[in-house]
Amino acid sequence: MVAINKYSNVPLYCQLKNLIVKKIENGEFEADKKIPSEQDFCEQYNISRPTVRQAINELTATGQLYKLKGKGTFVSAQKTYINIKDYTGFTDSILDSNNPSEKNILSIEVVSGNNHPKVLEAFGYKSESKNEFAAITYTNTLSNDVVSLSVSYIPLALFPEICEDIQSNKDVLRGKYPLIPSSTKSLLDVINTDQKEAVYLKLQPGQPLIRINNILYSKSGQPVEYIITKYRADKTRLQFENHK
Repeated sequence: MVAINKYSNVPLYCQLKNLIVKKIENGEFEADKKIPSEQDFCEQYNISRPTVRQAINELTATGQLYKLKGKGTFVSAQKTYINIKDYTGFTDSILDSNNPSEKNILSIEVVSGNNHPKVLEAFGYKSESKNEFAAITYTNTLSNDVVSLSVSYIPLALFPEICEDIQSNKDVLRGKYPLIPSSTKSLLDVINTDQKEAVYLKLQPGQPLIRINNILYSKSGQPVEYIITKYRADKTRLQFENHK
């Protein structure tokens, strides 16, 4: 058994973190299996509970472990990799999808721009605008894991029957709407999971998410769709690949 070196310059909690990570990497601690309790670690390595708690909390914050209330701490499943070279602003689009109804749609509702200033801003509408939008909420699943939560906002002034078309399993673009998306602008940042997102993404609140805001434009340069997608940071990795 590898021991904790109390005379090392490396903090004890960092040493424990490294030990846990090695056990995950060599398969001793398996995905979705419970790891030893704090007390078990204290007794095994003769260290204090605050030291163990700090190590576990930091591994939980980075997504390598997750906690279930009343059950303990578990090893997170292996990440699903999403390569940035395969991702475009069209990836999560409703309008650019061959069959939007095939997405795991959670809800379709009509919202007022007055209550969504960021949406008005994305479309270039005035703050007092009374424009209405279809708000389609859906998840993306890879290898049976929910990896992202998206909300697509589509102006009803441009696509008046978009809600009905999606509900009736129609291809919304085929011969009906002329404003097909042809370009995108994307913004990526990192945020923390809130209570509502945690339920959909099966996460503890406060876990990191990769948020990508996409604005899709028609050939004339008119915004036609605004999408906010939040990817689980513990399940995805964006890989940059460039050639000169």
